[in-house]
Amino acid sequence: MDVNQADNEICGLEVIVAEGGRAAPCCPHGPTLLFEKVRKGAEKSRRFYACSACRDRKDCNFFQWEDDKVSETRRLAREAENQSKRAIFTTQNYSRFRKFAAVPPDEKKFCQDCQMLLLPGEREVHSSHRTEAVSALQLSRPSILLRPLDNKKSNAQYLFTDRSSNFLLDTLAGLGIRKVLCVGTPRLQELIKLRNLEQKHEQMKSLLLDMDYRYSQFYSKNEFCHYNMFNHHFFDGKVSVAVLQAFLTESEGHKVAMVADPPFGGLVTPLANSFSLISQTWRKLQSSDSSNTDIPMMWIFPYFFELRILQCLPSCIMLDYQVDYDNHPLYKHGKTGRKQSPVRVFTNISPRDIVLPKDEGYRFCSVCQRFVISLNKHCPKCNICPSKDGREWKHCFMCQKCVKPSWRHCQHCGRCALPDHLCGDGPGDKGCFNCGSLEHKRKACLLKVTYRINRQSNAKSGGKHVSQRALSKPKAKRSGAARRHKKLVALSK
Repeated sequence: MDVNQADNEICGLEVIVAEGGRAAPCCPHGPTLLFEKVRKGAEKSRRFYACSACRDRKDCNFFQWEDDKVSETRRLAREAENQSKRAIFTTQNYSRFRKFAAVPPDEKKFCQDCQMLLLPGEREVHSSHRTEAVSALQLSRPSILLRPLDNKKSNAQYLFTDRSSNFLLDTLAGLGIRKVLCVGTPRLQELIKLRNLEQKHEQMKSLLLDMDYRYSQFYSKNEFCHYNMFNHHFFDGKVSVAVLQAFLTESEGHKVAMVADPPFGGLVTPLANSFSLISQTWRKLQSSDSSNTDIPMMWIFPYFFELRILQCLPSCIMLDYQVDYDNHPLYKHGKTGRKQSPVRVFTNISPRDIVLPKDEGYRFCSVCQRFVISLNKHCPKCNICPSKDGREWKHCFMCQKCVKPSWRHCQHCGRCALPDHLCGDGPGDKGCFNCGSLEHKRKACLLKVTYRINRQSNAKSGGKHVSQRALSKPKAKRSGAARRHKKLVALSK
């Protein structure tokens, strides 16, 4: 059965964080994630495994229903396929980098087609490929040399500008951080190494965890680990886990902090779970005084994910600082209004201790005890600086909260929305997908909890779960035209 098969009752997908026990099957990107099809009626939901890193099945076509029984032949075939798609580079390639560094400057070449450094004896094999000369600057900043990945549904790479990189590093240095765990932030790792060479700043250590295996050409095993942040998977296994543990161990007063910049299309729940696992590892390696604290963290993500992030990591708060990128067409510094970068910093560090630059239009709010952008005016009614997008928000006395400047209060809907919104299509009108109640959402539904308890008890007793859908007569498939006609009829009522 195809997961993309049309089904009128499907309302969405939900990620199920590992509940222990059964191990997830693996695809070339490591252990898969468990998803659940959310339908109207809890008894009809069904779970399946799919790739953690790729949202498009064209990039990774792994799919398996949770209750499927996989034969030994199929399992071995999967393992062979996963092995064949392993990264061509490993941290052992760092020895090649040292040989490459010793090559005369005019002989240093890089293959653009294979995305690899070429030693003198390898040029003949790549004679038909596009090659270019490599400068000393490119060797010290690999992100300039490597072609950014641009698949928005899996591994799109947007690289910090020097402005954002320097702000993050200056902030961490000012907080006494001497070791930075760079999760998906190669530009930050490069800046740390460059500053160490200049010897004008306090020496810092860094470890890059990234899905892009090409960086293993430029860093040793103690500086880079091939890592999937969506499932907390290290492709080099226990070797990389040991490297992470050694790095997270604080000694001689060297404090550790984590900076993560995931792909914007990534799911918040698995990312938060991975960051929590890193924090747990850090906590176990510290003294007893840190038993109830989390690793200092900065998570770079768009502001419209604030609610989801705070649900997963309640200790975090969103800063007003706007992060910008070199190779993104929109997320640039200096723009105004709705064209401003929506990317923010979520952190569990006290916002009072993070000083935002005044010359870029930030000010300190003495009431909120944090730095905010100049247009984010403090609202005495809400007692907060409410703006999320950098514009000045306005207070709605009927909604009793501040809203975006382009919104207007709708008497029919009883809430603020855009002037051309569809009345009656409010965010709270849908209620619970399971039981239809308008008083709670699906996640708080007791019917869902009961169903999961029955599922777990069924699995422990060895019984096979049979859904009501399987016992009933299957529904006839409807064409797309029939579904659209049904929606139009419903809207006209």
